[in-house]
Amino acid sequence: MSYKLFIPGPIAVSEKTLRAMAQPMIGHRSADFVALFNAVQPELQALMYTKDPVYISTSSSWGCMEGAIRNVVKKKVLNCMNGAFSDKWFDVSKRCGKDAGALKVEWGQPVEPDALRAELATGQYDAVTLIHNETSCGCMSDLPALMAVLRDFPDVISIVDTVSSCSVVPIKKDELGIDVLITGSQKALALPPGLSLMSVSKRALERAATVESRGYYFDFLEFQANWEKGMTPSTPVIPLIYALKSKLDDIKAEGLDARHARHAQLNKMVRDWGFAKGFKLFPKEGHGSLSLNCFANTLNYDIAALNKILKAEHNLVIDGGYGKLKGKTFRISNMGDETVETITSLIASLDAALAKTPKLAA
Repeated sequence: MSYKLFIPGPIAVSEKTLRAMAQPMIGHRSADFVALFNAVQPELQALMYTKDPVYISTSSSWGCMEGAIRNVVKKKVLNCMNGAFSDKWFDVSKRCGKDAGALKVEWGQPVEPDALRAELATGQYDAVTLIHNETSCGCMSDLPALMAVLRDFPDVISIVDTVSSCSVVPIKKDELGIDVLITGSQKALALPPGLSLMSVSKRALERAATVESRGYYFDFLEFQANWEKGMTPSTPVIPLIYALKSKLDDIKAEGLDARHARHAQLNKMVRDWGFAKGFKLFPKEGHGSLSLNCFANTLNYDIAALNKILKAEHNLVIDGGYGKLKGKTFRISNMGDETVETITSLIASLDAALAKTPKLAA
């Protein structure tokens, strides 16, 4: 299976990162593990622009997203919804037995600060969930503007999914006042799936201490108690933490500002290609993701056929649209370790494959 992923996650993993996973196993309660755990903390905190602890969870990000609901919601949670994954978070909240409200807009539309303010002003809520970069439709909401609203409601705990935006754009957790910031390994960090990272504020920990039925695996207080010892509550996926350390070394060497600039440059390259072909972005103008481009299939190409050609003849794949947008959109990732050279090669492959791709009947 020698083809390269340009889907919005998992994304391609470098040979250097894969080799980092092949180190000898160590005990997860050993001094060697404590040294490894503590070695990644300063760079994780730098990545998230925070002084708060960064917990390491052996799970997909959904584990921490559900766990955050269980830890901080006592009264009612407001789920901000503008795509498949934010819609799912509302369902998760209800499955956790929590009272949940929905601030729902059309897929591809950003969550608007005024709408958030109006909901919070009702006084019903003590927590809110936000997906910064809704991967399903390539829409990036204005997180600083939304957090400015939340700062006016100090009793509301903010839970922010940055799964596909962390390390793509600066997300200054402490400056913005984010209480729970969550990201995952398999998107912009260009690691294999299976690791979630979560930074939790002091006031979120204080809220958790008052909430019953938090469970165990994602209990913030268990994470904190173990973090103080340089450990995780449960057996961690040690090879992925070795890979994480390798990736953090790469990020430090590149520099965060340079990493953000590179993602913006590569995103624009793909976007300019799409516009030149006659495609339009699916999300609202000014709110397109910088991690990927979600194009509306305005030219009515057979996207499934396009992907088959890309895989068979060019050893790469893109995404053919998520959920109800399948075939109506297509998504191309520029996250992780991509360069001008790799994106230039991708665009050449797209041109060649598109020339052979049939259009669907109107």
